[in-house]
Amino acid sequence: MEHVDVIVVGAGISGIGAGYHLQDKCRDRSYMILEGRADMGGTWDLFRYPGIRSDSDMYTLGYIFEPWTEAKAIADGPNILNYVKRTAAKYGIDRHIRFNHHVKAASWSSDEARWIVTATHEGRDVHYSCNFLFMCSGYYNYAKGHRPHFEGEESFAGRIIHPQFWPDDLDYAGKRVVVIGSGATAVTIVPEMAKSAAHVTMLQRSPTYVVSRPSEDAVANRLRKFLPTKLAYALVRWRNVLFGMYFFNAARKHPAQAKERVLEMLSEHLPSETIAAHFTPRYNVWDQRLCLVPDADLFDAIKAGTASVVTDTIDRFDAGGIALNSGQRLDADIVVTATGLELQLMSDVAFTVDGEVRDLAKTYNYKGMMYSDMPNLASSFGYTNASWTLKADLTCAYVCRLLNTMKKRGMRQATPRIEGDLEPAPFLDFTSGYVTRAMERFPKQGNRQPWQVHQNYLKDLMALRYGSVDDGMAFSNPVPTPTKQRLADAVPA
Repeated sequence: MEHVDVIVVGAGISGIGAGYHLQDKCRDRSYMILEGRADMGGTWDLFRYPGIRSDSDMYTLGYIFEPWTEAKAIADGPNILNYVKRTAAKYGIDRHIRFNHHVKAASWSSDEARWIVTATHEGRDVHYSCNFLFMCSGYYNYAKGHRPHFEGEESFAGRIIHPQFWPDDLDYAGKRVVVIGSGATAVTIVPEMAKSAAHVTMLQRSPTYVVSRPSEDAVANRLRKFLPTKLAYALVRWRNVLFGMYFFNAARKHPAQAKERVLEMLSEHLPSETIAAHFTPRYNVWDQRLCLVPDADLFDAIKAGTASVVTDTIDRFDAGGIALNSGQRLDADIVVTATGLELQLMSDVAFTVDGEVRDLAKTYNYKGMMYSDMPNLASSFGYTNASWTLKADLTCAYVCRLLNTMKKRGMRQATPRIEGDLEPAPFLDFTSGYVTRAMERFPKQGNRQPWQVHQNYLKDLMALRYGSVDDGMAFSNPVPTPTKQRLADAVPA
């Protein structure tokens, strides 16, 4: 059985970042990356729907160690994928990836201080062992999106498409399109399809906060002309981080004023009646993630008449479109169900510790990355109110700190342990449907450190880069005994 010091699961934006940090900070440690799909890139390789782009700026979604140098700060999916692949090739990370290895189980043996990882490859199970397991597999189910059933949809004569599985052969030129949803995917698809479709209607059950932002960062592009690339990148990154934190905290502290400000920004693009009917949510700003519209493309499509928004609920589908509960109907040739993701914790890998099955939903999250009573296991989970990679970079660096501490002390096992009582709270304090649907399957967070999950980059920076690694962490060196199950016995039959 092949053994490495660290197995990273997932070759998306987090997994490639993990490879860099391991090479940079733990140079004497071996690692491999197991990727379930045939290529790297994760989200940016999977999603192929029209207009796919980031809703975060690339100065914060980009890696801390690899500057983003393209003109557009709000980048499209293909450019982000190229950035990830270039980074992997530049640092030799791609040589550590095993593609088409779908990890389905991991078994820890304290006797050997090792994980046995089981993956499916070419129709058969393969096994690898490692001292530390780092899950970078994202937060949603790649094989299944959230797709509610609609009454009568079987009678619809057109095509029903989920954005997560966009078909290569879909021709929507001159067609009537209805996009069901109001989140980031919907507001991305609508203006792009409206360029060639006969008309695109965004059908939403309730409004979402939508803000416009220039796709190019003029200050960043100017700074790169006069400053070294890395310095310019770092300055813009910090500016964007601090501004994002300020806006989020101000919105939480003064929700009425934040709502007024967002709607005031919308008034620059849309008439007041459209804003009142379709862009004024019932919830407060940042109770759910804001939707970003680069260069006001959605608003421009609405003003041009190539797109429209309808706020209503579905009664049923029929052969020619959708009948709404208000009595209105929408004729359609194509329906796109931008109804969301299905959240999934660590790809639903089955974990066992010394032969005991562990349900991570019954654990507490430690520092936003590890789990109570789960040894030598970490996962990368980004921010809901900022760029994913900001937290992923911090997590990777902390994992390296932990590995180096274990080596320095001669310890084989590091396990988060709870001392005293904790009051449980949901892992994420967010009201978005895709979050609330899944929280019962996620670990809890506690009411004190280090068991709280911050959505604050500065707090995490201080805690993870400079805070103690001993806080809530039990380092141990279990002594093998004949009565314990041996490593070979841990391999599933």
